[in-house]
Amino acid sequence: MTVEAFDAVEVIAAKRDGHRLSTAQINWVIDAYTRGTVADEQMAALAMAIFINDMEPEEIADWTQAMIASGQRMDFSSLSRPTSDKHSTGGVGDKITLPLAPLVAVFDVAVPQLSGRGLGHTGGTLDKLESIPGWRADLDNAEILRQLEEVGAVICAAGSGLAPADRKLYALRDTTSTVECIPLIASSIMSKKIAEGTAGLVLDVKVGSGAFMKDLDTARRLARTMVDLGTGAGVRTSALLTDMSTPLGLTVGNALEVRESLEVLAGGGPADVVDLTVALAEEMLRLAGRSDVDVRAALADGRAMDVWKKMIRAQHGDPDAPLPRAEHTEVVTAPATGVLSHLDALAVGVASWRLGAGRARKEDPVQSVAGIELHSKPGDTVTAGQPLLTLHTATPERFPRAVDALEDAVEIDGDTSGLRDSVVLETIT
Repeated sequence: MTVEAFDAVEVIAAKRDGHRLSTAQINWVIDAYTRGTVADEQMAALAMAIFINDMEPEEIADWTQAMIASGQRMDFSSLSRPTSDKHSTGGVGDKITLPLAPLVAVFDVAVPQLSGRGLGHTGGTLDKLESIPGWRADLDNAEILRQLEEVGAVICAAGSGLAPADRKLYALRDTTSTVECIPLIASSIMSKKIAEGTAGLVLDVKVGSGAFMKDLDTARRLARTMVDLGTGAGVRTSALLTDMSTPLGLTVGNALEVRESLEVLAGGGPADVVDLTVALAEEMLRLAGRSDVDVRAALADGRAMDVWKKMIRAQHGDPDAPLPRAEHTEVVTAPATGVLSHLDALAVGVASWRLGAGRARKEDPVQSVAGIELHSKPGDTVTAGQPLLTLHTATPERFPRAVDALEDAVEIDGDTSGLRDSVVLETIT
C-alpha cells in the first residue's frame, strides 16, 4: 500500500484559505490526479479555489513544471535547423497557422506545430486541414522528426503523452466554469508547449469579444505570465497581443478558411491575415536568429506555397484537390446604408458553430463545408440590402439559429473611433 505524501483535502483547504501552495504540494497533487488518487471532484474544488484566490508566479511555474513532468518531452536537438513555434489563444477566423508554418520553414527554421481541434465558437486548426482530401492529423514522433527535417514544417495532433495531467484538467475546467483563470490558462498552454520541445515560441494572445481575454489589461497579464514561464524554462518566448473584436479575414469555417489561406500563400488574401502572418513569422524568425529576411517576398514569389504543398503531401493530403463546398447558402444583408462600424467576432463565431463548423463536445463531428463568408469589414461603407454575410452549411435546418446568433452582431453608423489600424496591438518580450 502506498502512503501518500499529502492529503487532497488539506491541499484544497490551503488554497481555499488563500495560502501559497508549496512545490511539494503541487508536485504531489498533479501526480496524484494523473494517477487517479485525487478524484475529479477534488481537483474541481482545487481549480475553483485557484480561480477565486489566484496563484503567485512561483506557484504557476511549479504547477506548469509538474504538468510537464506528468508525461513525455519531445526532443528536436537532432534536427539540422533551429525550431520555432507559435501558439494562439483562439479566435474567430484564425487560420494563421496554415500559411505561417510553411512561410517560416522557407527560411530554414523548423516549425513543429502541434495543434488541436475546435471547441465552441473558436475553430481548430486540425478541423480545417481535415477538409483537404486525404490529409492525416495523427503522426508518431519519428514521422514528426522526419517531416521537420525533410520539409521544415509539420501541423499535426499533439500526442497523448505530452502533459497528460493537462488533458485531464482541461476537460474538467470546461465543465466546472474554471476556464477563464490566468494561472490555469497559462500553465495549460505552456506545459504543452515546453514539453513539445521547441527552442522558440511566439504567443498570439487574442484580445476582444471573440477571445477569452476581453480587455487589454487581462491579455497583458496572461501574455506576461506565459512569456515568463517560457523564458524560465529555457524557451525563447515572446507574445503579440492581437485584435479579436472582429473576425480575422473574410472567412470563418473549415474549408472556407483553407481556401483563404491558399490565397495568402499565393500572394493575395485579406490584408489583416497577411499582416498578422508576416508579423508572427518575423517574430518566430527573430527568436531563431533569422531576422535579416524578406518575409513578404516569400509569400509573393511562391516559396511558401511550395513548402505548403510538400507539407500537405507528406501527410497524405492532396494539395491540388478541390476543397468541398456547401450545398446550401443563405445571405444576410445590410440593414441600413452607412459605415459598418462593428461586426462582432463572438456572434459570427457562434453563428458559424451553429451552422456545423464547430462542436459543443470534443467528440462531436464537424462539417468541413460549414461557415461564414464576410463581404465587408468594419470601416467599409455598405448599402441597405447588399450582401453582408453568406452562411454555408450542409444542413439548411441550421440557418434559423445561426441567423439568430447574428441579431446584434452588426452596427452601422455607430462609433468608429475604436477601429484599430493594425491587428497587432502590442509586443511583449
